[in-house]
Amino acid sequence: MQRVKEIIEGFIADLDDAYVQELFAKIPAGKMLRSKLILQIVPSKEGEFLAAVIEMIHAASLLHDDVIDDAMMRRGVASINAIFGNKPAIMMGDILYSKAFFELTKLPHPIPQIVSNAVTLLSLGELLDVQLAKSFNTNEDAYFDMIYKKTASLIEASAKAAAILAGKESEKYGLYGKNLGLAFQIVDDILDIIQDASTLGKPALHDLKEGKSTLPYIYLYHALSADEKEKLLKLFKKDLSEEEKDWLKEKFTATGALERTKEKARILGKEAMAILDEEDERLHEIMSSLIERTY
Repeated sequence: MQRVKEIIEGFIADLDDAYVQELFAKIPAGKMLRSKLILQIVPSKEGEFLAAVIEMIHAASLLHDDVIDDAMMRRGVASINAIFGNKPAIMMGDILYSKAFFELTKLPHPIPQIVSNAVTLLSLGELLDVQLAKSFNTNEDAYFDMIYKKTASLIEASAKAAAILAGKESEKYGLYGKNLGLAFQIVDDILDIIQDASTLGKPALHDLKEGKSTLPYIYLYHALSADEKEKLLKLFKKDLSEEEKDWLKEKFTATGALERTKEKARILGKEAMAILDEEDERLHEIMSSLIERTY
């Protein structure tokens, strides 16, 4: 991971701009899931270069995402838009995207096409997320369409591109990456409900306030009585009182909505691991640890 970080720092240094350096230094480090996946498939200098490009793209998307969501925190610290304002955050995202695409052109065909198509899907997913937030979404298919585009498509592309560099079957690894991305987002949505703010690095039960009716909320909605559904809808985009939070958590437990959601993530993981070769044991571990993670 350290070598990937050094490559990214080199990309930023190439820009020769002190303000960009200042902005970049304030971007909080993430789990680097995409890099871990890529380097497991292709542990080489080419893999490190691809991982650096993908991490820049991911960072750019998060900068834009925080502006759209008016998010003041990212990974437990102040977001770039909270520190510098929306305009610098947007432009920094654009700079990271542009530089990443420039470096992407140095990789062999068809990797640039695969990754750039995923970034188009990512942007479409972000737009769909905004549209779905206008009202409480009860449609599971719409939810999965959104999280595939917004989250899983880039992880899918990372796995496919890494497989191409390694001379492996790209479609097989792409399916693994897709399911990894879907499961990652589903577990993230569960953690928003069950973890506290200090663990999450953001307020707990924040998705509903932001207008995100995620899979646990969709399952909860369909399991409630008519009166309870009406109460749930009244909590959409609302600052929740402690009493309302307790009601939600009690209903999540009583209806089994959280366990049903967790089981969906497990099914996706099993589907992905079933197609991998025995020598890809580390990818099995990545999937298992992701599904069972608590932060």
